[in-house]
This record gives sequence, C-alpha cells and structure tokens, in this order.
Amino acid sequence: MIRKIVQIDKERCDGCGLCVPSCAEGAIRIVGGKAEIAADNLCDGLGACLGECPRDAITIIDREADLFDEAAVEKHLVHKPAAPAAPHGGGCPGSRAVSFAPAAAGNAEGSSSPRQSQLAQWPVQLHLVPTSAPYFQDADLLITADCVPFAYADYHRDFLAGKAVVIGCPKLDDTNAYLEKLTELFRVSRIKSITVLRMEVPCCGGIVLAARQALAASGKEIPFREVAISIRGEVLG
Repeated sequence: MIRKIVQIDKERCDGCGLCVPSCAEGAIRIVGGKAEIAADNLCDGLGACLGECPRDAITIIDREADLFDEAAVEKHLVHKPAAPAAPHGGGCPGSRAVSFAPAAAGNAEGSSSPRQSQLAQWPVQLHLVPTSAPYFQDADLLITADCVPFAYADYHRDFLAGKAVVIGCPKLDDTNAYLEKLTELFRVSRIKSITVLRMEVPCCGGIVLAARQALAASGKEIPFREVAISIRGEVLG
C-alpha cells in the first residue's frame, strides 16, 4: 500500500548515528557508514527522527511500503543488538539541535562580574545546523564570519542577544555549500530578518555574497543588513 515512510538520502548522510536513538521502534540502523531503514514494517512514518539529522538527510515521503507492524517492532527490539558507536569523523552527539534560554543580560559596564553568554541554541556551525530546527522559526538570524567574535569584544551583547545564529569561514569552507544550506534555511524557516557580520578583509565578503544569493534563490523578501568589523574590533558599518 502507499503510505508515509521515512526516506534517508545516502548522499547527505554522514553516518553520525544521531537518528538511531531517536527512533523508538529501532527502525534505523547504521550500515556501511550510512543510516538506513532496517525494514519498512518497523517504521511508523511519524518522523520522530527528522529533527535529529544535522545533514537534513531524512524526509517523510509517500511510497509503496509494508504496513507498520507493532508486533514486528516488539520482536525486533527484543533481539536488537546494542547500537555501535558512530564511526570516527562521522559526527557526534554534540551536533544535536538544542534550544535553551540564554543567560541573563550582560552586566553593566564597569562591573567586576563576568558578562553572560547570549547563545540560545546548539549547534551554531552552518554545516551542522538542521534547517528545520525550531529555533529558526520567527527568528532574527545572525550570520557570523567566525573571526568576528574574536575581534569584537561585545559580540554577545551588541549582536547575538535575541537572535538565532550560524557561523562559518568563507575562506576555508565551500561557499557553494553555504549557498545551498542558506537557501534551504530561508525557504523552510520563517526568518524575520538577516544580519550578516563579516570581517573587513576581502575574503570575508564570500559569506555576504552567499547569503544574498541564497536569499534571492529562496524567493523570500527578508530585511537584510551587512555589518563589517575591523581587525581592531571597530564597527565599520
């Protein structure tokens, strides 16, 4: 029969294994460094695993598949071996999407108490964030070149507070991958505004270009702001 069932894109999957424990039915396993459905009748098609994949390799589709079988699931879980550890370099539990309340606002200038982090999500690396993560919905998005927080002392207070964030390095990373990821992010999430923080150095312009091209490709109209930071930590506009 035609029904909803999980589909795993083997090209996107890096075998991190984060989806495996999220499936209460034990329908997902890692074989040959890639996630796969052990049997169609073990997958209920509800998609509890969707938000666990940092590579957005899991979707729900309609296709011909055996009916979900609770009895088969019970039998499978009894005999299921312990899940193997994720392969080295294939990902880690630390890339699981998490939202949390940021710390209280930073202390007033001149206070001897340490300032507080304004980060409200994990992960932050653009390559790792799931585009469907709940923290992107109705969010003001801060796209940050990864050298900026080192150069600008009050990054948390002046820019990060109240925003969802992704970071990356356009000099060291593949900006085509940035373009693809940001385009999907803009398409599937209700982003309210986009601020791109870059360093003044020319190579840092790649992250701005990727963001602008992704916004155009997404077909969305979202307020867009670019801010440059000097290597001495000054806001250049």
